Amino acid sequence: MSKEVTIGSSIIGEGHPTYIIGEIGINHNGILSNAKQLMLAAKKAGVNAVKFQKRTPEICVPNEQQSQMRDTPWGYITYLDYRYKVEFNREAYQEIDSYAKELGIDWFASSWDIPSLEFMESFNPVTHKIPSALLTDKELLRAHRDTGRPLILSTGMSTMEQIHEAIDILGEDRLILCHTTSSYPCPPEELNLRMIQTLKDNFSCPIGYSGHEVGLVPTAVAVALGASLVERHITLDRAMWGSDQSASVEPQGLATLVKYIRVTEKAMGDGIKHVYDSEQSSLSKLRRFSQ
Repeated sequence: MSKEVTIGSSIIGEGHPTYIIGEIGINHNGILSNAKQLMLAAKKAGVNAVKFQKRTPEICVPNEQQSQMRDTPWGYITYLDYRYKVEFNREAYQEIDSYAKELGIDWFASSWDIPSLEFMESFNPVTHKIPSALLTDKELLRAHRDTGRPLILSTGMSTMEQIHEAIDILGEDRLILCHTTSSYPCPPEELNLRMIQTLKDNFSCPIGYSGHEVGLVPTAVAVALGASLVERHITLDRAMWGSDQSASVEPQGLATLVKYIRVTEKAMGDGIKHVYDSEQSSLSKLRRFSQ
């Protein structure tokens, strides 16, 4: 059996309820009220946590892209200015922190650079998420490792060799490793859910799944295949402006997904053949013996 990792008050690993994350990311479009609506929807749906993304734009946006112009809800502005528009400041995150405590839901973020990680550390998060794009950033991996917190690592766009190299840095004791394919939305034929078992065969840490598909069924299937943690992007409306909206789940869909996952957990059983009490009536009426 793989190791267990504790996030907040939840134990992640085989035999425990799936830890479900609603990724708000930047689907709030820089509007705090949107973020709060998504947090409330996530709580009502029954997820365990919501996740944001934190960047320092002048670090994360390549120099050659910073001055590129882009149509946005704020007008025709540079890509760097756009990245600043969707970033929350400390005051906003203080409100998010307070609201999460009020709701009774975990919250944390993917930090895309070391200053952002240091910023998030000041909120004493239950965990940190390392996005697929940064799996090969060894300096950032070491900085995450040195926080001493539980870590979630996504593996999109990565080879098995790169995954092993990242885990050599992070270790497995406090790690949850997530299978994902980094296309938005991801076509079914590229979801490759059997990778969940491949990761389970190669590593002893809990394995999760971060889904970017349209629809709900593959995420429930991921749980059936052994994912101890799942993450899906969430949105108020898939038609909203933003690159992640179309691969996201709306509030009603999120509630349905949580139900699918909990039913899947119950349906998996223990792998031991039983004759259940509920079968006794059919057994007495229908069973036939012959020699």
